[in-house]
Amino acid sequence: MQIKVAEIVGESKKDWQDAVKNAVKEASRDLGNISGVEVYNWTANCQDDQIIEYKANIKIAYTE
Repeated sequence: MQIKVAEIVGESKKDWQDAVKNAVKEASRDLGNISGVEVYNWTANCQDDQIIEYKANIKIAYTE
């Protein structure tokens, strides 16, 4: 069994945790057997001094 890693950006209007969940959900449609997630960057878009979109850059470990 070979473990592979994919880099994905998750987005959410709610919070960073939801952005990570959205990224994993999206990745699970194309990748098989996700075994781990590493979050390596948090960012957000702002408007009128408010966060309007949260983003999480993640690495997903999976096997095919």
